Amino acid sequence: MSESTTGITGLTSQYIAKVAGDLESNLKEQERIGAEVAALQQQLTALQQDHNVLVNMQQALGVTHEPDESSTTAEGTKVPALRQKTEAAPPNKRRARKTTAAQETTTEKPATPKVGTTTNRPTLVELIRRHLAEQNEPRSAAEISTALSKAHPERDIKTKVVRVTLEGLVAKSKAQRTKQGASVYYTSPDAPEPTAAPQAEEKPEGADR
Repeated sequence: MSESTTGITGLTSQYIAKVAGDLESNLKEQERIGAEVAALQQQLTALQQDHNVLVNMQQALGVTHEPDESSTTAEGTKVPALRQKTEAAPPNKRRARKTTAAQETTTEKPATPKVGTTTNRPTLVELIRRHLAEQNEPRSAAEISTALSKAHPERDIKTKVVRVTLEGLVAKSKAQRTKQGASVYYTSPDAPEPTAAPQAEEKPEGADR
């Protein structure tokens, strides 16, 4: 009897040790997976922020292809359905179906000007050019972004997108860029260069030295 009891206690101790080891490895695995989930969540938020910035840049460049694709896909799905109905219907009912289809197309036509109204809204490039033309002094990208956000609160205007748009205008000679120390300022291409006066004042100082 003593040998059997000692054998049972030995097995229970082995099971206890195994369960404790499995529990410890389970906790470590949970910690590892939790850390991976947190890292993936950070990557997802970063990608979402980059996506918003890219969408704003696309809108700033005047790209409006998405409404056209949705309208074409909607029309493409409606036409085969009408064709299938007309082919399956008798000749007498086809005329009635044609009239209803014509009425549907006439009722759907007023929906197209809505796309035009959204595209007729001035782009960020036009807003920046108008703002620069109205200013008498050079403005930084942050100042321009703040002014446009106040004038157009319904639009999500960010400084990064404004800076990229300004650099595009400078590349196309539609805006001027000047540097004052570490800051960069932008003016209208018709405005006089603001760096002429400071250079004229710095020359006598160099001559005195």
